[in-house]
Amino acid sequence: MESMPFDRPVVVMGVSGSGKTTVGAALAHALGLPFVDGDSLHPAANVAKMAAGIPLDDADRAPWLDAIGAVLAAGPVVVACSALKRAYRDRLRAAAPELRLVFLDGSPSLLASRMAARPGHFMPTTLLDSQLATLERPEPDEHALTADIVEPSGEIVASLAERMTRG
Repeated sequence: MESMPFDRPVVVMGVSGSGKTTVGAALAHALGLPFVDGDSLHPAANVAKMAAGIPLDDADRAPWLDAIGAVLAAGPVVVACSALKRAYRDRLRAAAPELRLVFLDGSPSLLASRMAARPGHFMPTTLLDSQLATLERPEPDEHALTADIVEPSGEIVASLAERMTRG
């Protein structure tokens, strides 16, 4: 796919298993932007907590969100980040006011099957229910682009890139 110009920071959001890394990396390539997997910015204590099956709380997420905000503020980039709550997205927008959100949405059964197919990932399938309970879907005033993850990732990326770069 040929790279299309885009000059805003982007967060590809959703619960674990929604395809944030896969779609985010491909979307970054399509838009000609760098890609950062937000999971790589988690402090080691957060990763250990999640690996033990313990959900993160807002205090755990604060330094992680600030690290993501700093990446977003540094220039146009695509970041994969769960951004499950409106307050988290507001915190990211405070760091990068031009932020564009992409919400990857899917059924709990599809998400669970995808998570189960990722051996060795630090996020256990047992935390999916807590993520779904925490998820606050983007409100209309957030102007998020939503993609149904039942579609193949290539089709999702092509559609998103076209929607983001037209007019």
